[in-house]
Amino acid sequence: MNYKLRSDADKIIKQAIGAVMPEEAVVRALEDAELTGNIYIVAVGKAAYSMAKAASEHVSYKKGIVITKYGHVKGELADIVCYEAGHPVLDENSVKATEKVLELVAGLISEDTVLFLLSGGGSALFEKPLVDLPELQDITGQLLACGADINEINTIRKRLSGVKGGRFAEIAAPAKVYSIILSDIVGDPLDMIASGPTVPDSSTCEMAKEIVKKYGIKLSEEAEKLLEAETPKEIDNATNVVIGSVKELCKAAGQCCEKLGYRTVFLTDRVMGEAREVGRMLGEIAYSHACDGEKTAYILGGETVVHLKGNGLGGRNQEIACGATTAIAGLENVAVFSVGSDGTDGPTDAAGGYVDGDTMKSLADAGISFARFEQMLEDNDCYHILDACEGLIKTGPTGTNVNDFSVALIG
Repeated sequence: MNYKLRSDADKIIKQAIGAVMPEEAVVRALEDAELTGNIYIVAVGKAAYSMAKAASEHVSYKKGIVITKYGHVKGELADIVCYEAGHPVLDENSVKATEKVLELVAGLISEDTVLFLLSGGGSALFEKPLVDLPELQDITGQLLACGADINEINTIRKRLSGVKGGRFAEIAAPAKVYSIILSDIVGDPLDMIASGPTVPDSSTCEMAKEIVKKYGIKLSEEAEKLLEAETPKEIDNATNVVIGSVKELCKAAGQCCEKLGYRTVFLTDRVMGEAREVGRMLGEIAYSHACDGEKTAYILGGETVVHLKGNGLGGRNQEIACGATTAIAGLENVAVFSVGSDGTDGPTDAAGGYVDGDTMKSLADAGISFARFEQMLEDNDCYHILDACEGLIKTGPTGTNVNDFSVALIG
């Protein structure tokens, strides 16, 4: 391993994620918020705890609820009950916690305000299923495995839910809803972030049916009927404000790269597509410029997908790193790493992965031949590939969630 490049990568990751922590952004958003009557805090998503903590210190509220991923609650908050639930596939705790939220907002009057703090992960964590929970879990699993992008996934989720696609805002009426949103989707489409519980839905029934057909998603007759029911297209009691996105994450990464002496090249903050192919592209860019004689960092951000074909363990950022491995093999001055800002990549304890020109040799030394590497990659087993060469990046839950960023470093 090139320990100098790995050290630089760790510094870049730490500074970039630190720069997009939501607390300060929540406080700034509250300065412009018109909150009237009794205020109730509802925070949903992977960053829900840190967002609620910031709001609780700056708002006079009656009570509140946090719903976040397992392991993301960091302590008690006054008059706020914290629940942990399943992600990326919802579970019974998602449903039970959501029911508590619906009880909280029931009976509010027009002078009251629901301060809704929303971040990525909310689609799984905040749910009132309109089909049986096991079926909804199965449909979610199908969508996550087939290679559908997050907009397609959430288009389906909205129609099987009693709170998504603007329906939560309708439930909270006549109370006002002031939503502060941390974006984890490319382009910040308000109605797709956590499936837009307080935002009019731009997608249509026809779109949903086309997605089901495109990916061969198996649905019950009940679920198919729900695809015919249109979601709210107008909502008059909700204000929605975006406070952070992957653009700020990439900018912060670039600033750290420059401090470390790298010339920074910003590629895009809207990358999508197959994770492995994005990794291969980033590796090939680095290969093309490895002999330029200049320290350079190529940065991109966005949200890729993994088309699950095997039964291995991993996540999209780990797959990006593994996708770059063969392209940079043998290059002494090149590294590629990719990280999810929330600190959890797929169903693993890793935030992402790091590889450099020594990785293939390290794998061979660990008993993983090139053929075995290719086989593990096809099995989507990037976690164990990276674990074998000290390439896993582990940050723990970060308290924020503004998508992913990837960097190719040329030393």
